[in-house]
Amino acid sequence: MTTADAAHPLFATALAELGLSVPVRRFPDATRTAAQAAEAIGCELSQIVKSLIFAADGVPVLVLMDGASRVDTERVRAELGAAGVRRADAAVVREATGYAIGGVPPFGHVTRMTVLADRGLLDHGEVWAAAGDPHTVFPIAPKDLVAHAGARVADVSEVCEPGV
Repeated sequence: MTTADAAHPLFATALAELGLSVPVRRFPDATRTAAQAAEAIGCELSQIVKSLIFAADGVPVLVLMDGASRVDTERVRAELGAAGVRRADAAVVREATGYAIGGVPPFGHVTRMTVLADRGLLDHGEVWAAAGDPHTVFPIAPKDLVAHAGARVADVSEVCEPGV
């Protein structure tokens, strides 16, 4: 299926409220990981958007990261001016977003929260994100992703040393 009808109902409502029409693709096998999604779509791993929930001083924060990179929690902490940042557990993710891990979209959550989008996402003309469950994805231009998510662009990916 390639219409917004394939999206999770909560996410479909968010799309309608934003006046956004995106082609949602549904896959028979789950695409819970960035690697699974990239393989199913036929795109580069870095074109997959991971929507990751962290707790900054106990408050949920969404970080949008490309599928080939990892979040540097110290950089997130510094960007937010928080005392501590840690990965949120599954219960916090569902409570804050309305979705289960593996299907969290970049916007359309039940709770409004701070959103950071890693600058590396802007290196692509198109990226793919979850549409509310582990079987659905949709394409979007990175600048539109940032705008609709209400994200602040930041450098929050781990920096790899050459040769490491």
